[in-house]
Amino acid sequence: MNDFQDFFEITYAGNTIRNYAFAVLGIIIGFLILRLLANRVIHHLKKLSQKTATHVDDFLIAQIQKNGLPVAYILVLYFGINTLHLTEKASTAVHHIMTVIVTFFVLRVLSAVVDYSLKGYLRRKNYPEERMKETRGMMILFNLILWSMGIVFLLGNLGYNVTTLITGLGIGGVAIALASQTILGDLFCYFIIFFDRPFELGDFIIVGDKMGTVEHIGLKTTRLRSLGGEQLIFSNKDLTDSRIHNYKRMEQRRVLFRIGVIYETPLEKLKKIPALLRQAVEMQQDVRFDRAHFASYGDFALVFEIVYYVLSADYNTYMDIQQAINLQIYQLFEQEGIEFAYPHQVIEIIRHQELAANG
Repeated sequence: MNDFQDFFEITYAGNTIRNYAFAVLGIIIGFLILRLLANRVIHHLKKLSQKTATHVDDFLIAQIQKNGLPVAYILVLYFGINTLHLTEKASTAVHHIMTVIVTFFVLRVLSAVVDYSLKGYLRRKNYPEERMKETRGMMILFNLILWSMGIVFLLGNLGYNVTTLITGLGIGGVAIALASQTILGDLFCYFIIFFDRPFELGDFIIVGDKMGTVEHIGLKTTRLRSLGGEQLIFSNKDLTDSRIHNYKRMEQRRVLFRIGVIYETPLEKLKKIPALLRQAVEMQQDVRFDRAHFASYGDFALVFEIVYYVLSADYNTYMDIQQAINLQIYQLFEQEGIEFAYPHQVIEIIRHQELAANG
């Protein structure tokens, strides 16, 4: 028995075997208690989450399991180690290790909170799922800034002089900013496009004399797929500085077109033409007739102007309707004996004798 007691009194690195045994036992008991409490808390939160329509509780449970529990276990281990008598060097090393670990998990939680908040904001604003994927680029940039600040904070807590480092980063940042003004301009314009939403993935837009469907919105460039099949690449700044026609947002299409009839058309038939044009338009589906008028005297035609609305933004639908209207006008004019005008010239030839007889 004395030998057994003597064994526990053996000292190593300033602590007896008894001290080490109590520390290990305390850590094991702490782990078990923490495990039981965590299971009960998570189980209770999951039951509550089933009664709510929000995703906040699901996010909270995920963070507890992913970040909260590891930190709690590490804290139990830290307090267990601190029950021992440690040398100054060992105590400093343990403290530094704890600082690194806690900083790591805090930064992970901050990143997750920002990501969750950003996606929640986009859902409330009814952003499509395609736009959710674009948050990856924003989160890469945010994480770069966040972890850079975290590393500086960590170095300061570890006893390093970060004043020189911060000064150097400031000077380097100014130099980089001056050297990459275009890139930074495109980056800020990306945020404008993301939050202001002048266009989205899948929208058909016209920029200057270029047009196409938006395929990709990146941190620096936006890519369109043109009607010809090639890919058009614009810098984000060029897009925000340009006048953009977004046809995806168009709820209806206003159509104006003109036709001409020959000058020899009798007055009675001219008076019938506006009604015939209205009939040709109103025979189509998904249209709203606006007006039809004898608009002007042309060089070789009497010009009629027609305006109507297609109650759809689809270009193919518009072309199908316009084609049907054109065929219907042709049929109605043919039935009424009304002739379309076309460019022509009338040349009068007067014989020399008749010219002389007339003096």
